[in-house]
Amino acid sequence: MYNRKAWKHVFKLDPNKSLTDQQLDQICQSGTDAIIVGGTDNVTLDGVLDLMSHIRRYTVPCVLEVSTLDAITPGFDFYHIPMVLNSREKKWMMDIQHQAVKEYGHFLNWDELVTEGYVILNPDAKAYQLTNCRLPDSDDVIAYAQMAEHMFKLPIFYIEYSGTYGDPALVKKVKQELQHTQLVYGGGIKHRSQAEEMAQYADVIVVGNGLYEQFDEAIETVAAVKH
Repeated sequence: MYNRKAWKHVFKLDPNKSLTDQQLDQICQSGTDAIIVGGTDNVTLDGVLDLMSHIRRYTVPCVLEVSTLDAITPGFDFYHIPMVLNSREKKWMMDIQHQAVKEYGHFLNWDELVTEGYVILNPDAKAYQLTNCRLPDSDDVIAYAQMAEHMFKLPIFYIEYSGTYGDPALVKKVKQELQHTQLVYGGGIKHRSQAEEMAQYADVIVVGNGLYEQFDEAIETVAAVKH
């Protein structure tokens, strides 16, 4: 089994977006610690299977971030289950997860299931709007982090700016509150300097949109974090 707690850098691939086979090969051989398959819009089983089949040619760990029940499939090393802490609707914290377990619990390996306490901080992001979030201030975010670690005992607390580069000072403050819960940062990392800055504070940085906007610079973020 892979040591998830040792990860520093992760690429996230969206099944609804396209990369060439050569680019996918480069991602899988980049030295990143893992590849997450996940997205918000039009995530289909065919798209998930297509990405998984390509990633599985390599030894890099492969993770499905579950955003829709229709796209759940066996074959991944881990299944990340987001719980959106700043959503106004209970269903994004518990109801959808309950439905997933009800339907798929019979074949789940619970050791592969990883819950994530998500806080989405970009009001323009599709995920923010889909999950009907409210925008928290820094004190709210710190309180969410404390809840994730001390109340819910979540293995991951995920600060998500979703396409926009976030506030390193806030990430630093959150990190100071977490002793056991792993801090993951995602959002707007497109080149080395941003990766280096956020990696000072977050345990894991996630690079996603950058692969579709500035591919070569995004690939270089691996070396920036794992030097």
